[in-house]
Amino acid sequence: MFYGTDLTSRLMLGTAQYPSPAVLAEAIAASGTQVITVSLRREGPGGAGFRDLVAASGCRVLPNTAGCHSVSEAVTTARMAREVFATDWIKLEVIGHADTLQPDPFATVEAARILCDEGFEVFPYTTDDLIVGEKLIEAGCRVLMPWGAPIGSGQGLSDVGALRRMRAHFDGVPLVIDAGLGAPSEAARAMELGFDAVLLNTAVARAGDPVAMARAFGQAVAAGRAAHGAGLMEPRDMAAPSTPVFGLAVL
Repeated sequence: MFYGTDLTSRLMLGTAQYPSPAVLAEAIAASGTQVITVSLRREGPGGAGFRDLVAASGCRVLPNTAGCHSVSEAVTTARMAREVFATDWIKLEVIGHADTLQPDPFATVEAARILCDEGFEVFPYTTDDLIVGEKLIEAGCRVLMPWGAPIGSGQGLSDVGALRRMRAHFDGVPLVIDAGLGAPSEAARAMELGFDAVLLNTAVARAGDPVAMARAFGQAVAAGRAAHGAGLMEPRDMAAPSTPVFGLAVL
């Protein structure tokens, strides 16, 4: 549940870089997602047609502040997005490093505080740093979106230990793995760790067959969540026979 909204799909899908609007529409449908992210700053010409496509998808829109590098940019973009898409949801990105696209933790917390005070329901893109997460919660965020790896890198979950600690520390807070996933298996792994959802874009949009890849990610997220709910076995240092020896004949 995110800000009081129940969703049946735990996959959130970005809408950039697809080869055509038709492929994007098919990929959204194939993925089973109920939430799609849209960047107002990068929408470009033909915005009305794109918004029609978004509306026809039936998905909840999560506008984002992609491309923003300062508090003022992010806050202004969020305000514009609320007007355009008629939603208080906003994915907050304030980029601090041009190469890694790592979020600026200080600017992100400051922007989050302003937006939360204005009634926005903020989904902040952050790292796996526990202190930054605490500050974002204090600012009013009720969801955290730690990166798996740098945006568009396809590196997967680059620090599983840190993500485990984050999941344990923020028990009860919805956590969404955002950015860096390159394969469906990595999305399944995130769900097995107990995360509430994943958000991705490039791995689907740039695939040889985006529609088939979107479907694969949807299935992987569902499988990973089911595995987490079923209870994964703990790794062992030693082998353990799967066939019991009790009751076998002694030869």
